[in-house]
Amino acid sequence: MRQIAVLMILGLSVVLSASAQSYKFDFTPGKKVKDGYVKVTPTDRYDEAKGYGYDLSASPDGKSKAPFFFSVAVPDGNYHVTAVIGSKRSAGETTLRGESRRLFFENVKTKKGELSSCSFTINKRDIHISEKEDVRIKPRERSKLNWDGKLTLEFNGDAPQLTELIIDRVENVPTIFLCGNSTVVDQDNEPWASWGQMVTRFFTDSVCFANYAESGESANTFIGAGRLKKALTQMKPGDYIFMEFGHNDQKQKGPGKGAFYSFMTSLKTFVDEARARGVQPVLVTPTQRRSFDENGKIKDTHLDFPDAVRWLAEKENIPLVDLHAMTRTLYEAMGVDESKHAFVHYPANTYPGQNKPLADNTHFNPYGAYQIAKCVIEGMKKAELPFVRFLRTDYEGYNPAQPDARESFKWNDCPFTEIEKPDGN
Repeated sequence: MRQIAVLMILGLSVVLSASAQSYKFDFTPGKKVKDGYVKVTPTDRYDEAKGYGYDLSASPDGKSKAPFFFSVAVPDGNYHVTAVIGSKRSAGETTLRGESRRLFFENVKTKKGELSSCSFTINKRDIHISEKEDVRIKPRERSKLNWDGKLTLEFNGDAPQLTELIIDRVENVPTIFLCGNSTVVDQDNEPWASWGQMVTRFFTDSVCFANYAESGESANTFIGAGRLKKALTQMKPGDYIFMEFGHNDQKQKGPGKGAFYSFMTSLKTFVDEARARGVQPVLVTPTQRRSFDENGKIKDTHLDFPDAVRWLAEKENIPLVDLHAMTRTLYEAMGVDESKHAFVHYPANTYPGQNKPLADNTHFNPYGAYQIAKCVIEGMKKAELPFVRFLRTDYEGYNPAQPDARESFKWNDCPFTEIEKPDGN
């Protein structure tokens, strides 16, 4: 357990402890601090003893428009965050992301002297299942923000600003647990992205997403690594668990393997464990790969795995999001060439250290992930899942046959890139 940090500010003691339920920070210039708040200056860098501070990149200096990060050590759970953005000194444009690039607010513009409150609910977790057992994460996950002991917020955009930050532990919101592979996971680095880290942008603070997906995972390896076991320790009645597998499962060969054999057994384990805890399972068919035939139609590459998911959903009376069907429509609507712009297709030297072209037909870039997230939401609506009432009012609906114009999508890259593709294909 981390140390208790006691700060002496203007003669007042402010305690941030592991058992604290509320954290309040004041980022305004000057010595004056709001009652009950901790004053934060550019010299406040994160360390475990203090339990909060600027992190990962340079602290904002009031002049630079570079993105910055702020971390707070908190226990596992859901946290309601209110970020007051804007400045009395200048206009701003701020994008808010959390943990491993989960998007919550994008391109929020504030005039000089204008402040805007942005509220969302975010899930934080670490690898510990119990005192004796941890999730067996992969070596490349050890630096992943989703698995560390702190809650990290990213302030990006053309001119990111932050005036005030309030973080409160919450217990009474439904949590949507996401389980899956590289098409679902919160990707840490540019230019990779997945729908699980984009869907958060479209919901209010009345619901929380907990993304447990990881690149390269099959349904059985997800269970074997303890990922499901960890998620089960955090679940409560009224929560949901989404399962999107198939990409990597189809590659497993040998006796007892196959869509209607080992794959079905693993999915049924998810379903039974969730239902035993009063949690609603939701099945999701795998996203299509960008694989066109000579007529510009998507070729099926998932064998009978999508059909197996549909069969189990009908047999067990489980809500289904047919992402396999919707992404076929989406990619064919984009066309052979334009669809490349939804995936990680970039010429050499687009990103640091990238001396060869990137041409990946499975993994999305931020624009593509944003489109897939909207497909998932339409599937949620079709399945009449109760939490769709928490969609934000600016969500206008989506038709995969009419994707958003690429030119209308604005994304400010985070400072971190990776040219190695995620596990799985």
